[in-house]
Amino acid sequence: MANELYGGASPIDLPAYSIREAARHLCLPPSTLRSWVVGRDYVTARGPRRSKPIIKPADEQRTLLSFRNLVEAHVLSAIRTHHAVPLTAVREAVDYLERSLKLEHPLASAQMRTDGKSLLVEKFGELINASKDGQLEIRQAIELYLTRIERDRRSHLPVRLYPFTARNSERKLVQIDPTVLFGRPCLVGTGVPTGLVRERMSAGETIGELADDYGVEASAIEEALRYELARAA
Repeated sequence: MANELYGGASPIDLPAYSIREAARHLCLPPSTLRSWVVGRDYVTARGPRRSKPIIKPADEQRTLLSFRNLVEAHVLSAIRTHHAVPLTAVREAVDYLERSLKLEHPLASAQMRTDGKSLLVEKFGELINASKDGQLEIRQAIELYLTRIERDRRSHLPVRLYPFTARNSERKLVQIDPTVLFGRPCLVGTGVPTGLVRERMSAGETIGELADDYGVEASAIEEALRYELARAA
């Protein structure tokens, strides 16, 4: 049914986000995400070079990302943002994963939970000379980020992403679902945009009033506000 609503296309692959929008949804610097999507220039002893993109956007001409691209960036942020792995090493590791798993979007695939994760950690260990402790830390970060991705039970495709409202938070009260609000962040089970929660709080309404209005626990309103603060940082 969802495919019919989107002209026969899968909602997870529709171009829906600009780089800036996607970066805000994932609480990433736009410049970081841009370098993953279009590459970036850098200087070497042999002169200027340009790094290859890591994520292939759903619409390359307009540089628009899909929900699947969002999931790829979410997984990348586990290793790149929190562990400062060089971009060249990330690109080489993802290339290796594509060849090993024979997948076009390995970071967003269900196999990342099994052999993909092990292959990626092993490759990073080689590329950055990571110790066993360092490799364990990267593995734990990837595992944590993978738990935020919900998949369809039959196809195993990603269908929902629970972005972090705070670093290492285990709560899943904010969701990004490509079939709800065109993939904009909202409170789980309500379809209420987190941005609307922030606006109503800014207008003087209380957490208790909003919780009563939307039929959710106060903790859900608090999570929405934490997420909005992180997006604005």
